[in-house]
Amino acid sequence: MNNLTNYHGHCSFCDGKAPMEEFVKAAVDAGFIAYGFSSHAPLPFAARWALSADRVPAYLEEIECLKRDYAGRIELYAGLEIDYLNEEQNPASGYFQSLPLDFRIGSVHLVYTPEGEMVDTDTNAENFRRLLETYFHGDLKILAGAYFEASMRMVERGGFDFIGHPDKIGYNASQCVPGVTETDWYRSKVADLFALIAEKELMVEINTKVFHQKGCFFPDVKEWTYIKQWNLPVVVNSDVHYPELVNAGRPEALEMLRQAGFRTVRQLMGGKWQDVEIR
Repeated sequence: MNNLTNYHGHCSFCDGKAPMEEFVKAAVDAGFIAYGFSSHAPLPFAARWALSADRVPAYLEEIECLKRDYAGRIELYAGLEIDYLNEEQNPASGYFQSLPLDFRIGSVHLVYTPEGEMVDTDTNAENFRRLLETYFHGDLKILAGAYFEASMRMVERGGFDFIGHPDKIGYNASQCVPGVTETDWYRSKVADLFALIAEKELMVEINTKVFHQKGCFFPDVKEWTYIKQWNLPVVVNSDVHYPELVNAGRPEALEMLRQAGFRTVRQLMGGKWQDVEIR
């Protein structure tokens, strides 16, 4: 048994850059024992980066076909990365709960401005700075507050297995206001989120997508103390969009977790989430 698994993967059904099977082949070649697809779930409006509702049956059917074709070589799982938008559109919504999925990721990318307009915080630092000035009057406390409020509401509602890239906003926030993630008010927001995750007995993702480009994980290493404090189970995922990056940043994250005193990671195998020793 090894730690070569990934349960946060995109493909050409959403904003991934290759067909599903290309990711499966890359995972098999890399020695993976399990791999999960998690396209961005349908939204109540058109979005180029999300799976459209009318393509969900084809998405699930293709995963089932690949499960059969690669049986005995790798375990494949069907998931979705589901955005929390509001009390009607979230991972716990009836539609998402009715789908025959193996797992669900709950994520926050979009938040509401004080005027009720929706904006995407999952962007580059330059555009984030523009959004901050244009829609939040340059007040990072308001923007970060909206992000953490949505994250807390999502955790309260539940309906998912693990929270995707918690505090992903932290990187862009620190690019706009250096040192902001070290302030008492910001750390309080992060601490409250992890405390609620612990209360709801959910798993936390260590997202390695940008480690090689930006040198950080989501959540950042300095926030792993909260994960350790609450003894939260962690899932290490590469949030992959290109087949050649199925394992990007994962070895480094696993080693850093081990050095930080973590002994196990959570992996979906044999249809069950299991604690597996970090090797």
